[in-house]
Amino acid sequence: MISACPACSAVPLAEEVAAGPGVQYSLPTIHCAACIGKIERGLSQVSGVRSVRVNLSLKRLTVEGSVDPSLIEKELANLGFEAYPLDLQALTAARDDIGRTLLVRLAVAGFAMMNVMLLSVAVWSGASDATRDLFHLISAMIALPVVAYSGQPFFQNAWSALRVKRLNMDVPISLAILLAAGMSLFETLNGGVHAYFDAALSLTFFLLIGRYMDHQTRSAARSAAKELTALEVQTAERITPSGTQTVSTMSLNIGDAILVPSGARVPVDGVLTSPKALMDRALLTGESAAVSVQSGDALQAGEINLSGPFKIRATAVGEDTSLRRMASLIETAENGRNSYTALADRAAQIYAPAVHLLSFIAFLGWAFATGDIRHALNIAIAVLIITCPCALGLAVPAVSTAAVSRLFSAGFLVKHTTALERLAEVDHIVFDKTGTLTTPALVGLDGLSDAKKSIAKALAQSSHHPLSKALTVGLPDVLPASLVDIEEIAGQGVEGKFDGQPVRLGRGEWLGADFTGLGIKVGTAHAVQIEAQDHVREGVEDALEGLNLPCEIITGDAKKPATQLAEQLSLPVTYQARPEDKLMRLNALADQGHNVLMVGDGLNDTAALASAHASIAPSSALEASRNAADVVALRETFADLPLVLAVAKATRKLSTQNFAIAAVYNMIAVPIALAGFATPLAAALAMSVSSITVLLNSQRMRFVR
Repeated sequence: MISACPACSAVPLAEEVAAGPGVQYSLPTIHCAACIGKIERGLSQVSGVRSVRVNLSLKRLTVEGSVDPSLIEKELANLGFEAYPLDLQALTAARDDIGRTLLVRLAVAGFAMMNVMLLSVAVWSGASDATRDLFHLISAMIALPVVAYSGQPFFQNAWSALRVKRLNMDVPISLAILLAAGMSLFETLNGGVHAYFDAALSLTFFLLIGRYMDHQTRSAARSAAKELTALEVQTAERITPSGTQTVSTMSLNIGDAILVPSGARVPVDGVLTSPKALMDRALLTGESAAVSVQSGDALQAGEINLSGPFKIRATAVGEDTSLRRMASLIETAENGRNSYTALADRAAQIYAPAVHLLSFIAFLGWAFATGDIRHALNIAIAVLIITCPCALGLAVPAVSTAAVSRLFSAGFLVKHTTALERLAEVDHIVFDKTGTLTTPALVGLDGLSDAKKSIAKALAQSSHHPLSKALTVGLPDVLPASLVDIEEIAGQGVEGKFDGQPVRLGRGEWLGADFTGLGIKVGTAHAVQIEAQDHVREGVEDALEGLNLPCEIITGDAKKPATQLAEQLSLPVTYQARPEDKLMRLNALADQGHNVLMVGDGLNDTAALASAHASIAPSSALEASRNAADVVALRETFADLPLVLAVAKATRKLSTQNFAIAAVYNMIAVPIALAGFATPLAAALAMSVSSITVLLNSQRMRFVR
């Protein structure tokens, strides 16, 4: 745009500053161009909106202008779309500067390569003498600064390795680029016939393509962590004796009472202290249905309050919130290492010096055989380029990163770095029952006296066992009794003291009763049984049908409910199992040569989850169980459980294929280069094709079902 005066030029900038930064929303339900058109047309009618942009791939909306965010949210609701505000500061801090820099270097290298190629074609077509030298000189003027700029990612990594007297795969890459450029400059200045600026640029360009694709594959998993971080709330309403006070979320402490307004996100992890609430956990667990919670239930940072205002008591703040830990786990898994990665690293450590030695031998051999130093140097450079271990270095990280991203999109968080490798070896599965295969729904609470209900609720609130949670939900209007010395006994129940007398909630045998199910005992009185009825978790039957592996149930429950479920699912069952019984069963299976996958959620499953060959816990599991598990299922349904094993097996298969591609390429290319049939340009093209082939093969992970 041409401005009439300097002041006019400042007007758009002034308007932009006055309008302030745009606001961004996550739109999880948009799926097509019609959604984009509907939103953009609808919001453009809102007063104060200057521009509206919808990104379908990121499912994100950006609105610019001086407009009240509540008006935008109201209009989006009227249009029928869910919208969740995102934190611009967090998104800006998490922008992909590395990817953008790589893309700029790639574009510069590509543009220069095309221009130098045109000059090279002229030389190959017969340009000679002064014309050829002029074209070579122009090529040098284009290529040398571009190589110096675009090749920096390789040069910097190579220098970092050399400074600590180590070799990595960027060392031979950098050497090949610099030798090709340096040799070409020498030829140009001395009127030589051959110059390989096109080879140096082609090598840089195609290597940057591989580096950028690798970065983008990793960013697929990293972007999930960014989205989670962007869900964090920056301010919170802390309740003080003088009223509510708006404070920074980072200044909250454990134990603070916090007010969560209607429609707002929960700022930190906490426990609901209001009677009840209705929560939307879709962005955390993928479950679209609203979840009803009762007083005493745990809430995680990032959940949306769909009901009236409620109060929570903070239990985890700052870096300890579930949201932060989940984002951290994604990044850890994305950088995961397994034995295949270690194998690739060891191969690269041997490969790099071998490549230099091979290139040096080629130079000596051809120099001795022909007496032509220039020709020998060209062949040595071609060997160095064609044996670049890029494909080897990309073989495993590209596959692992794609697998972690694929599983996260399906609702599974891979926590451990070697989880995929171990999951691929699983040949037997052991399930816990309550809370894993079933979700309990209590009945028969009317038989309890008011005092026992009050004590039962107080004990249940102190436990994360699914039966305790169900009991808490079943007594919404009962005030919990005041207990002291409360302690949970793994696999047995919860005990404490009420008015100086011991009280217990747990297994009948533990209470000294003649029943085996859930019961409560107050003082020396006889234990009273609490009838419980199980519901099979959504997707369990579909998962068992798709797993196609031997499965069994090990549960601490009584015989009757355990055998009923086992008959319903057609699985063998071991009932009334203590935590050590579960551990012994896993050890016995391991002694028989099985690689066991343990799926459980309770405190009594923690040891089994930690000792199994691989383990999975639902997101509703106890914190200790989630920490012990290799994978956390973020959604309530287990229908996609077979996908976890399918992706793990595909990871092993694709990693092996990538190793094979790299090996076959070298077996064919190295003899050709040593024999002098590959110019530096042909070597650059061949090496680049092998790297890109490995990356494209890794992208097949997207189609694993």
